[in-house]
Amino acid sequence: MTEYLTKYREYILSQLEDENCDLRQLLEYHREKIRFFQHERFVHLLVTVLFGLSAVMTFIAVAVWECLMLIPLAVLLLALLIAYIKHYYFLENTVQKLYKDYDRIYKKVYGFSQEDGK
Repeated sequence: MTEYLTKYREYILSQLEDENCDLRQLLEYHREKIRFFQHERFVHLLVTVLFGLSAVMTFIAVAVWECLMLIPLAVLLLALLIAYIKHYYFLENTVQKLYKDYDRIYKKVYGFSQEDGK
């Protein structure tokens, strides 16, 4: 997903520079893609939260019951949690950049955007 999202954003930025681009069609296409990425972001948020809860519960179980056999599981869950947080961070920030790209396209099509209110 990281590579796909990065390439998609590069495509949008290249289309913004293209004088022959149909900006109204690009705006609709971009709006639909943002919906897909928002869904992806939400799913990853749920997975990240569940891994976080699982990791915390495992660490609590190790502390309360002193079950050393759970330590490898706790370490594995912590490693996966770190990877999921990193990926979610990328998704969150990139989707926010897509919102700004959407505003740029919208401004080119309609002549105004939220950015004008600054």
